[in-house]
Amino acid sequence: MKWRKPKAAQPRPGAILLQELLNPEHPLYRLANVLNWARFESQFGKFYAEGLGRPALATRLVVGLHYLKYLYNVSDEVVVASWVENPYWQYFCGVEYFAHEFPCDPTSLVKWRQRVGAEGIEKLLKESLAAAQREAVLTPAEVKTVNVDTTVQEKAIAFPTDARLYHKARHALVRLARSCNLPLRQSYVRVGKRALVSQGRYGAARQLKRARRETRKLRTYLGRVLRNVERGGRKLAAKHAQVVRVARRIFTQQRTDHQKVYSVHAPEVECIAKGKVHKHYEFGCKVWIVTTSHQGWIVGIDAEHGNPYDGATLKPALTQVKRLTGMRPQEAFVDKGFRGQRYHPQAVAVYISGRRNLTPRLGKLLKRRSAIEPVIGHTKHDHGMARNYLLGKVGDRINALLSGCAWNLKKLWRYFVEHPLSVPAP
Repeated sequence: MKWRKPKAAQPRPGAILLQELLNPEHPLYRLANVLNWARFESQFGKFYAEGLGRPALATRLVVGLHYLKYLYNVSDEVVVASWVENPYWQYFCGVEYFAHEFPCDPTSLVKWRQRVGAEGIEKLLKESLAAAQREAVLTPAEVKTVNVDTTVQEKAIAFPTDARLYHKARHALVRLARSCNLPLRQSYVRVGKRALVSQGRYGAARQLKRARRETRKLRTYLGRVLRNVERGGRKLAAKHAQVVRVARRIFTQQRTDHQKVYSVHAPEVECIAKGKVHKHYEFGCKVWIVTTSHQGWIVGIDAEHGNPYDGATLKPALTQVKRLTGMRPQEAFVDKGFRGQRYHPQAVAVYISGRRNLTPRLGKLLKRRSAIEPVIGHTKHDHGMARNYLLGKVGDRINALLSGCAWNLKKLWRYFVEHPLSVPAP
């Protein structure tokens, strides 16, 4: 079926073109003109079919909202609400006349991300790099030398304790039983909440024996509800059966087990130790980042589960750079966490931090490897990678990719500020 392009909204009487109202020197105005929006129309048109339901939202609108969401580090609800108030945001998303209505429901952004997946979001990152290449800001020589590092993208979960996990799992099972009309002998709603509060207070008072007693109570409540649901709901739907499996894993796991469950709604979360003094453990997934050595463009970023060894991420990271930019790096500078790993020595030379007997040029580039650390910090605290709210493993990848998009767009933004348009003399 052929994709049906949505019709443009009719302007109000007396409406003024945004192009005549806005300042063409504004960086967001210039960003809107350097991105190749037509490429998104052709790439994402395959996800829509003609004659099925209402017409789809404009592709430029949805892509632009995602760019703005991570560029300003806001939620789906905030980016949709702010879009109505900001004419520059509307022009960036392809609107000709100022609109007074919401462009879409915030849940439309969720459904669009689920439809295109992480592979589709990677095309947004590729276009941000292509725009920089067209503006001659990102040159081929820049991509030849890169820095590679890994970090942890934390998930939006509470700090996992046994008592809280038992309570949350029991609460999820009670909610499942009520939705499926499964009879429960007892839900333990009131006594379970009382035990959780008592456990927290005993723990804060360092009365550990009493705290462990309340934890055992919570585990007992979970086991009773779990066995009740397993006996009464032998033919559950797939999503309901997943909740029961997660609750069973929480009930049976021990302190020294591997691949434990740390969240009921996000069982894919992993416990990763990065050796930080202020934070011994982080709960999320590992993300690799590849930046250019000189200017710090993000030419590769993605999330990977399984807590892989840092060196194992080097090959897919450099392969992604070739896929996004069309050029393979010649030199990669990494920290000591990548020791013992090589990537095609004939194609890419890998230099590990602390190596000696290098030429002066390579020595300077190896010192420059630490420049990737502030890039990681900015993507976390300015562009939404510090705490991921998207669902599942695919959501982890999407969040990391869009954070990289926002960083590259922000660099283009700063370039436009430092290089204003030349105004002809009167």
